[in-house]
Amino acid sequence: MNRTKRNRQSGLSLVELMVAVAISLVILAALVALFVNTSRSNREFARANSMIENGRLAVQVLENDVIHAGYWGTYVPGFDDQTAAAVPDDVPTAIPDPCLAYNPGNWTDDYIDNLIGMPIQVYDDATVCAGIITNRLAGTDVLIVRHLEPCVPGTPPNCDAAVAGRLYFQSTLCLTDVGDRVLADNAAAFTLLQRDCVTPADARRFMSSIYYVRDFAVTAGDGIPTLMRSQFDLAGGVLEHQPAVPLIEGIEGFRVELGVDDLSETGAAVDYTEAVQWADPDTRTTATNRGDGVPDDDFLSCTTAAPCSADALMNLTAVKFYVLARGREASQGHTDTKTYDLGATTLGPFNDAFQRHVFMTTVRLPNISGRRLTP
Repeated sequence: MNRTKRNRQSGLSLVELMVAVAISLVILAALVALFVNTSRSNREFARANSMIENGRLAVQVLENDVIHAGYWGTYVPGFDDQTAAAVPDDVPTAIPDPCLAYNPGNWTDDYIDNLIGMPIQVYDDATVCAGIITNRLAGTDVLIVRHLEPCVPGTPPNCDAAVAGRLYFQSTLCLTDVGDRVLADNAAAFTLLQRDCVTPADARRFMSSIYYVRDFAVTAGDGIPTLMRSQFDLAGGVLEHQPAVPLIEGIEGFRVELGVDDLSETGAAVDYTEAVQWADPDTRTTATNRGDGVPDDDFLSCTTAAPCSADALMNLTAVKFYVLARGREASQGHTDTKTYDLGATTLGPFNDAFQRHVFMTTVRLPNISGRRLTP
């Protein structure tokens, strides 16, 4: 009788309950810590992935534009034409103002020769385009890229139709044409012909882009460095570089170096004061006073103290650029003590909580170097 009574009264004691609660709390705390750590890791992975993607995208955007530098359709500058028999008369004489608004009065033949002959310009400050480049991040370069639009206006699916008032470039293939090129904003000026001397030659849009890094993204002082681009276009009846627009956030470093082809295959200096001279006039495979399409010596940095000369800019055949991407948000518990090599420039350590990564690529300029190659 007593045994049955005791069995009916047995159950969970207070001590056992407290032990169970304590174990549950430990398990719950472990799960919470696991969840917090997993969430933090996911956020860090997302920040790192975003930073990497922004850096890769910046490199891709720059590379896609730079590789077209010096593309002028069927037009070949005389100083870079190894088939020409005469002394070239279009050798660039001065570095052009890349931000000069279009006006037939100041866009003279000499100025156009300079634009065409130097499709890449680089500065380490923004004084040359102070009205367009604003809030530039100190210690970053400014890159100007010029070429024609690769497609003919109105060609589907990616080329816009011709717009009245925009600047277009036309070159001839007809031997009886008067003049070999036209750069104008008036369709009536495009009278040059193709090889059959009947069909009008293509008129392609003139493209000029300025790239730089601004020290904020949306609001001044937000601290997010951003890659910017200003493009030459028509607005308000004026052809000029338009206000820059943001492209990619989190780009903190931008440096550009130039590969200059100022020696011939024989090692002699490039000389445009004479017609092309050949090592063997019969085979014409080695020009002794023209470049061979390959950069000579070390890549060159254009600085305020030592700006690149017209001779260097007109003989570019390759461009190397460095991009330092930075996370948009700080990473908890992280301190960036690294240094980053951007060619001739070293950045860091920043000693802050942002993650960073350097991207570098070298782009050969096929439209320039290809003209200098001989079979």
